[in-house]
Amino acid sequence: MSNDNLPQLVTPETAAFLQQARETAAEYARNSKAANTWRAYQADLRDFTAWCAGHNLSVLPADPATVAAYLVDLAPKRKVSTIQRRLASISQAHVAASFESPTLSAVVRLTMQGIRRTHAPAQGVRKVAPAVTSVIARIVEPLTSSLIDVRDRALLLIGFAGAFRRSELADLRFADITETEDGLRILLRQSKTDQEGRGIVKGIPFGSEEKTCPVRAWRAWVAAAGIADGQAFRSVGRSSKPQIGSSISDRAIANIVKSRVKAAGFDPEKFSGHSLRSGLITAAARAGVPERVIMKQSRHKHLPTLREYIHEGSLFTENAAAKVGL
Repeated sequence: MSNDNLPQLVTPETAAFLQQARETAAEYARNSKAANTWRAYQADLRDFTAWCAGHNLSVLPADPATVAAYLVDLAPKRKVSTIQRRLASISQAHVAASFESPTLSAVVRLTMQGIRRTHAPAQGVRKVAPAVTSVIARIVEPLTSSLIDVRDRALLLIGFAGAFRRSELADLRFADITETEDGLRILLRQSKTDQEGRGIVKGIPFGSEEKTCPVRAWRAWVAAAGIADGQAFRSVGRSSKPQIGSSISDRAIANIVKSRVKAAGFDPEKFSGHSLRSGLITAAARAGVPERVIMKQSRHKHLPTLREYIHEGSLFTENAAAKVGL
């Protein structure tokens, strides 16, 4: 029987539909993780590829023994969280190439377990100085009515009051921030702990002092910049007639924190973009705010991690030696 007599099982319309479905599925797959996560995965895979090339070992598929040796090489040089992500990147690459992931093997799992037990306890919470309330007050005190100062005041106060990560501040959109009688209602569309983008709503209350009130600072920034849509925070030029950009990077936010703490007389090497988030948690712990309330604002999923911040914040407020009349 010739091929001409065979029934056409796939019509042109069906073929076009299937192609469109494949493209849409690929787009959904890309959106399954944040762009920063994909970039990290790609960087991780480049590192693994270079390491394998240096040892004449196969990358795809990689032997479990190869992956275990790679982890052993990383252990003394990288954080446990970084090594765990490298492992996830290797797994993702194998799945995408239709290979069985070597990360599922016993040798890799046991090696990673040993690395966590050996190195994780010593690493703990990232040690940067928390920008507590007194630090924030000193930072914003000298800020003027210039456009860049108005931007930085709003950025710093909202970042602190909301315990935001710098990436979350960079991603905020004007439409995500709504004024209410009680303060600002901020929709966080996606974050490190909400990779599926379900969304989290945070409340930012009015401050008791005008200069440190995040709500008033937000109003001033919106009025000065004329923002009505797009990104909430944006780059601002330093010329006599500064131009407002369309967005701001998380790295720029970290640099703003460092430059402002330096201007206020603090050591910028001790602070980072994370200082706003750790500052709120530490200040709340010092003020005796319950864990569950701090956790609601910080969105920590695991109490042990949160309690490391709380421990630092309550070293002197909950101290037996302070209660015995020395």
